Amino acid sequence: MQKRQNAFILMTIPALALFFIFHTFPVLQGIFYSFTDWKGYGDWNFVGFKNYLNVFQDGRALSAYGFTFQFSIVSTILVNIFSLVVAMGLNAKIKFQKTLRAVYFMPNILGILIVGYIFNFIFAHFIPDIAESLGINALSKNILGDPDLAWVGIVIMAVWQAVAFNTILYLAGLVTISDDLYEAASIDGAGPWKKFWAITFPLIAPFFTINMVLAMKNFLMVFDHIIALTGGGPGQSTESISLLIYRGGFEGGEFAYQSANAVIYFIVIVIISVFQIRVLQKREVEM
Repeated sequence: MQKRQNAFILMTIPALALFFIFHTFPVLQGIFYSFTDWKGYGDWNFVGFKNYLNVFQDGRALSAYGFTFQFSIVSTILVNIFSLVVAMGLNAKIKFQKTLRAVYFMPNILGILIVGYIFNFIFAHFIPDIAESLGINALSKNILGDPDLAWVGIVIMAVWQAVAFNTILYLAGLVTISDDLYEAASIDGAGPWKKFWAITFPLIAPFFTINMVLAMKNFLMVFDHIIALTGGGPGQSTESISLLIYRGGFEGGEFAYQSANAVIYFIVIVIISVFQIRVLQKREVEM
């Protein structure tokens, strides 16, 4: 038995070593450089918490935080609403149920950049051309070129792709609910809306918690969607924190400064995730 346990331990060492080399060590290195003035090349000096203090005084960084939170909150709400509706529809006893589940999961398989370039073409050419031919002036321009509406296009694309994964999680929860509960509720005279709030939603509460936390975390780290659709424009109206860190750190000679920004953002994401888990799990108990 001891030899078997030692064998299992030895099997984990290569994976642990690779994880440390390609994940943990770069993270620790980034934290170290966040206390310096390193530009990504040349010499460096320790500057203490100067980089961290400068982040809170940087208008561009604060704007990126504002956009990222706005995008994440709206997208998280929409993706959970749509995915729950789709999951309930797919869980119903309908024809071609398994085929429809596979079709709805397709967006999750496609690469984000590929989907982004497709949506870029749709927003830039397809919709405006059709709207112009129909005389719909409100849709005859590319919304990605409008500083006030470009974020809406990113939300549409992000939600469309994210719904697939969240739908699968909700389906996993819905299949655990016994049909006897719905039959008993029907006998008591409960309608569809009453069944949802009294039976469905309370019983899939743990899956709702998982979906909310994962969706918010993924949307807070939005990067590929913006690269494919707007590149952070027009101007800097759709520049997310991840994009700002990438551009400033690798293209703008602000490696140490953006490392500090990354550390702050990591802490923000952890705090938001922990807050969501505690609040939603408390709601599970109350329900």
